[in-house]
Amino acid sequence: MKKILVVLLVLFIILQFFRIDKTNPPVNKGMDFLTIKNTPENIAGKIRASCYDCHSNETKYPWYTNIQPVAWWLKDHIDEGRIKLNFSTFATYEPKRQAHKLHEAVEMVESGEMPMESYLLAHPEAKLTNEERKAVVDYFRKIEADIRMEHNLAREGEKHDRN
Repeated sequence: MKKILVVLLVLFIILQFFRIDKTNPPVNKGMDFLTIKNTPENIAGKIRASCYDCHSNETKYPWYTNIQPVAWWLKDHIDEGRIKLNFSTFATYEPKRQAHKLHEAVEMVESGEMPMESYLLAHPEAKLTNEERKAVVDYFRKIEADIRMEHNLAREGEKHDRN
């Protein structure tokens, strides 16, 4: 038993030499969701606190991201979160994709799947009250509807211009 513990300890120490990359991609505020949608500060603060660590290029890496294998697990979540929805690059999405991503965000926030429980354990400030959850969901729905309306109007305008 003692040999197994020593081997595990040595393995744990060796793992610490394999660090994750904590470099965030550059942030262009002109591409950021909160900026381009002129998000009211009270809603922006909640979205920033509850979503931006995993769904933007503004991740704040806490101290425990210096411990392997925890850091690998967290980095995987962050990378996956950015792939699914990256608020920092929201302006690069086509309008249809923007609307779809916001629709998915509504479903995830409304159902309580986001922010994830595992995230909330270490970030209690990210927890949304029922009122805050409703405000964020309502805001996402409004922006989604605005995007869909603008996109449909633009398509109608193109049809009209062709005739």
